[in-house]
Amino acid sequence: MGCMTICRNQSNVLDGTCSGIGCCEVEIPERVSNFNFTVKSFNNHTKVWSFNPCGYAFVVKKDKFSFSSAYLSNPQFNETVPMVLDWTIRDKRCENPANKSDYICGGNSTCYSPTNGYGYRCKCDEGYDGNPYLPTGCKDVNECRHPNLNNCTSPKRCINTEGNYTCSCPKWHSGDGRKDGESCTLNLGFVNKIAIAGGVGFIVLLVSISWMYLIIKQRKIIKLRERFFRQNGGTLLCQQLSSQENSVETAKIFSAEELKKATNNYDENLIIGQGGFGTVYKGLLSDDRVVAIKKSKLVDKSQIEQFINEVLVLSQINHRNVVKLLGCCLETEVPLLVYEFISNGTLFEHIHHKGSLSPISWETRLKIAGETAEALSYLHSAASPPIIHRDVKSSNILLDGNYTAKVSDFGASRLIPLHQIEVATLVQGTLGYLDPEYLQTSQLTVKSDVYSFGVILVELLTGEKALSFDRPEEQRNLAMYFLSAIKEDRLFEVLEQNLGIERNEKQLKEVANLASRCIKVKGEDRPNMKEVAAELEGLRKIDKHSWVNVGSNSEETEKLLGETSDPYKHDATINSSVVYDSMKDDAIVDFDDAR
Repeated sequence: MGCMTICRNQSNVLDGTCSGIGCCEVEIPERVSNFNFTVKSFNNHTKVWSFNPCGYAFVVKKDKFSFSSAYLSNPQFNETVPMVLDWTIRDKRCENPANKSDYICGGNSTCYSPTNGYGYRCKCDEGYDGNPYLPTGCKDVNECRHPNLNNCTSPKRCINTEGNYTCSCPKWHSGDGRKDGESCTLNLGFVNKIAIAGGVGFIVLLVSISWMYLIIKQRKIIKLRERFFRQNGGTLLCQQLSSQENSVETAKIFSAEELKKATNNYDENLIIGQGGFGTVYKGLLSDDRVVAIKKSKLVDKSQIEQFINEVLVLSQINHRNVVKLLGCCLETEVPLLVYEFISNGTLFEHIHHKGSLSPISWETRLKIAGETAEALSYLHSAASPPIIHRDVKSSNILLDGNYTAKVSDFGASRLIPLHQIEVATLVQGTLGYLDPEYLQTSQLTVKSDVYSFGVILVELLTGEKALSFDRPEEQRNLAMYFLSAIKEDRLFEVLEQNLGIERNEKQLKEVANLASRCIKVKGEDRPNMKEVAAELEGLRKIDKHSWVNVGSNSEETEKLLGETSDPYKHDATINSSVVYDSMKDDAIVDFDDAR
């Protein structure tokens, strides 16, 4: 056997391979008992090839030598490489021994034939270890001293035997004690019956304790709900409801379980609104009514009686433009209020979320303004006792599928005692809509709602938010910027462009005049909501009966609209002592003959 290598140029040599260029290799076949090396050259290459001064050969374990072209010019004669000797004893095989006495395997060992094709070898029997070629042979291995050599379930129950081991089981158990065998099982007998009875008794005791725990926990929940019910004025509310049994409809007291089921345990995916006074969830009652459930923030315990009065009053309000309060739940730490569900979002979304909702026309905006004014007028004048909403804003005006306005969110509302025109309170509301006079004096009046409604009118006219820090500083407060535009006769510069200005010019001027009077700084200079609702209704009637000759029926028109003063015909003076009172000289409309 042999191999041949050629190499004319060192640059042709491939490192890491003995493919025949600079280096070649050949495997030593089986059953070779001796061999020698001979390195020959067909031509005296040492004279011709200066980069390769000599040739050499060696034995190395397969795949353990990596050839390099550098070896051609600088052989590493002192480098060591691994070599494997594949050896056997003589030329006999275990399957056909010529003389069995010739085998030299010692005691506790076995003869076996290797895979190289001739001779034999010896190995220790299982459970023994040592040198199988010594006359004494292999020695027993104590498997119990090494946990990894036995598979007993317990190392303490391992018993060593000659060439093997056994495992035992504890008292009252049977089996082979091995992990991979029958292991150890409890004997069925008197002791087992006692153990089983004890186990059953323990399970019964555990079930009984769990049952008692659940009963006690349920009783605690019931007592806690009863405590919340009393704290939240449930007893007082029940008494009030019982006295109103003859009324058409009263507030229903819902259980905590009813509303928990209706909202799928107050699933976050059912949240339809969040604000300063709580979170609103969409819910489905057991009678398939879709409702809005408001989870309020903590309620002042000193205000419980007033809260109950508000629930009673609001539940009896039956106005088409006020969101109906269906009832409440007082079994939770904070009261839950249940309202009718309005499906078409808020006025704020329709005005300001451009692109996500279809724009609403000026006629629809005027209709929404009139309906909102009627609702607030009802709360101020027809409700008994009168109600101040205190948080009138476009996001609290809900719209149904026909764009009918519904005033909502009475979380900040206050009831006005009879024969009292103002109430001293902590200031609450939303910046941009907040009455500046109320902000300075903390005296809440119905004119505070008028100011907030005036801001909504300005939103409907301009399409801008009541307060925005994205606008220039002089335009951040929409009400003040609008008053400034009115004063400078720039109304049509600030109006939203899709209102049909040319077609609705007169209406837009009248509504702008009304809005400017509603947002006057002094409450006494503002009209009341009844007057506002009447003027808006008059404007809507003119729009509906466009066949009326306004020029030839000026007297009738004045009766319908009231004797309005045109803010564009005179200059308003600026009161230097009150920064916001830029429209104080505007005339107030007399509505004595409006209806």
